Amino acid sequence: MGIHEFSLKDIAGKERSLGDFQGKALLVVNVASRCGLTPQYTELQALYGELHDRGLEVLGVPCNQFAGQEPGSEAEIQEFCSTRYNVEFPLFSKVDVNGPNRHALYEWLTAQKTAPEGPGDVQWNFAKFVVDRQGNVVGRFSPTTAPSDPELRAALEKALS
Repeated sequence: MGIHEFSLKDIAGKERSLGDFQGKALLVVNVASRCGLTPQYTELQALYGELHDRGLEVLGVPCNQFAGQEPGSEAEIQEFCSTRYNVEFPLFSKVDVNGPNRHALYEWLTAQKTAPEGPGDVQWNFAKFVVDRQGNVVGRFSPTTAPSDPELRAALEKALS
């Protein structure tokens, strides 16, 4: 099983198959608008701008499970991201990343044997999963790992190759 077998509702509420991203490297990030880590949107957009032409897609997946830091509607999230951070990468509708209502995608992502952070529950907003062009998770990074972090960048380069 790989990531391309899942689907998510996009920020407009339309079901979207992750199979649409076949052949792309992915950085899947659970995002939030009112978090101390929210400024990472700037670096995520910069990464997307720099590597998109080489095959990188950043997928922003809002989640309100951590201290209620993503309370807005999908329309509010979209507006916040585009006006505040000029986000151009795909955004999706809110999901649970932990617990009994965990989305199937995150059920799968959090079960993978990954490094440097291993399998298990997502700890906070802005956890990052690196997926190669074949749909395999090849890296997992903590929420506090900046998108510009050399180790994360190296994992993305490997996923793109």
